[in-house]
Amino acid sequence: MESRTQDIARQTVIIASATFMLIAAAVGSGAFGGTSVNELQDGALSAQGSYLAPAGPAFSIWSLIYIGLIAYTVWQALPAQRSDERQRLVGWWIAGTMILNGLWLVTAQFLTLPLTVLVIALLLAALARVIILLNRHRPRTIAERIVVDGSNGLHFGWVTIATVANTSAWLTQIAPASWADNADAWAVAVLVVVLVIGVASALLTKRIAPSLATAWGLAWLAVGRLTDEPDSTVTGIVAIIVAVLLVVAGFIGTLRARRAAVRA
Repeated sequence: MESRTQDIARQTVIIASATFMLIAAAVGSGAFGGTSVNELQDGALSAQGSYLAPAGPAFSIWSLIYIGLIAYTVWQALPAQRSDERQRLVGWWIAGTMILNGLWLVTAQFLTLPLTVLVIALLLAALARVIILLNRHRPRTIAERIVVDGSNGLHFGWVTIATVANTSAWLTQIAPASWADNADAWAVAVLVVVLVIGVASALLTKRIAPSLATAWGLAWLAVGRLTDEPDSTVTGIVAIIVAVLLVVAGFIGTLRARRAAVRA
């Protein structure tokens, strides 16, 4: 009886968290009045806010992520998933990521830029924990692979590059003007770090979704630097190279996972 109560509580909290995320996203994006995301924090979070900001179309991936998380919320609420050990392990963490997701937009709309960096860093850490926990058990069905592993993998991958962009926007606002002389070098250095972390993540977690989401952001980052302000050809080219290498690493990781499953 105690386990059943805890399971129902988990399912209910996930539903509440998803609801909060959607409402907060609408409020934070200015859907009910207020400042649009592109103009928040004096434009620091716009596509022109820093050298590491993706071009505007990149953010369309949020629609796919939200659809995936809504699908997950419905799927996990089914009676068949109530006592599932994998959901018991990861459900509370996914609820936390949805709450932090919504809090980021509210923070960006009403609070300060440094606080947005803190919130998105917490979100990234929580999503990393979700991916680690998901790796402990393989999904049992294709539906589970898509709505659980796929949606959370995309969320993790996109927030990885979004954290870089958010932090870069903040540092751009507070850094001395002299740093602008070495902006290309700083941007390339950060992209190399993204490459190292992304490749390690892909090979260790054996997942393609995070790599695809991060590569999507990097591709649009390249578009922004090659066609918009602030312009930086070297940053754009390096972003493309990193995106390609991440996708390759993601495919290699997926192949390793399949081979391990066959051996098992």
